[in-house]
Amino acid sequence: MTVSSSSADRTEPAIRLTGLSLTLGSEAGPVNILRGIDLAVGAGETVGIVGPSGSGKSTLLMILGGLERASSGTVEVLGRDLTALDEDRLALFRRDAVGIVFQSFHLIPTMTALENVAVPLELAGKPEAFEAAEAALVRVGLGHRMGHYPGQLSGGEQQRVALARATVGRPRLLLADEPTGNLDGRTGADIVSLLFDLHAEQGTTLVLVTHDPALADRCDRVIEIDDGLIARIRPGAHAAPEKRLSVAE
Repeated sequence: MTVSSSSADRTEPAIRLTGLSLTLGSEAGPVNILRGIDLAVGAGETVGIVGPSGSGKSTLLMILGGLERASSGTVEVLGRDLTALDEDRLALFRRDAVGIVFQSFHLIPTMTALENVAVPLELAGKPEAFEAAEAALVRVGLGHRMGHYPGQLSGGEQQRVALARATVGRPRLLLADEPTGNLDGRTGADIVSLLFDLHAEQGTTLVLVTHDPALADRCDRVIEIDDGLIARIRPGAHAAPEKRLSVAE
C-alpha cells in the first residue's frame, strides 16, 4: 500500500516506521503482536488509529512513545531512531519531545494537580516549572483546581490534568491512548475539543488510539489495524479539505 500526501511530501515525516514487528513469547509459543508495519506521519498531522481489541493499536502507540521495544524494523520518531537508543537516552527523548495521555490518567495521587503537571518540567530542570504548570492548567479550564489532589477531582478533571501535563512542555509529538475511554459522552467530547485545540495551538503531531469512529474521523487520516497489520488507511471524514489525503492501493 502506498500513501501519498501533498503536505507530507513537503516536510520530513515526524514518524517513519519500516518493517516494524513485535513478537512476544508465551507458553503456547511466539505471539505476533505487530507484523511488518510501514507508515509515515507528516509533521503537524493528526492520525487516528482504530481496530478491534487486541489488534495491536495501543502497542503501536507505546512503541512510538518509546515505552515498548520493537522486535525488528526501524522506528524513526522526530528524526531519532528509537531502536538505537538505550533506556536512559530513550527516557530523555520521551521527556523532551513526547507527551502521552493515557486512558487511566496515571496521575500521582499524593501530588496536587499543579504538582502533577509540573513534574516533567522539574525533571528537566526547568526553573519556570510551576509557572508553566499554572498556565497549562488554566488553558484546560482548571485554574480553580490547582491545589486539589487527584482523588478530589472527577474523571474529566483528572483527564484535563493529564492533558495539561502531557502538553506543558510543548512536545513535538502528542500520543493519546483511548483518551475518552473512561469518561461519559459529554465529558469525553470536552476532552476531545481540548485535545484538538492544543494540537492546533502548539502545532504538534497528534496520534491517538480510539474505539470511537467519530473521534477518529476528526483526524486527517485514519489507520485501521487488524491482527497486527495495517488493513486500511483513509482520510478522516471530517478532516479539513486541504488535509484530506489521497490513498492509493
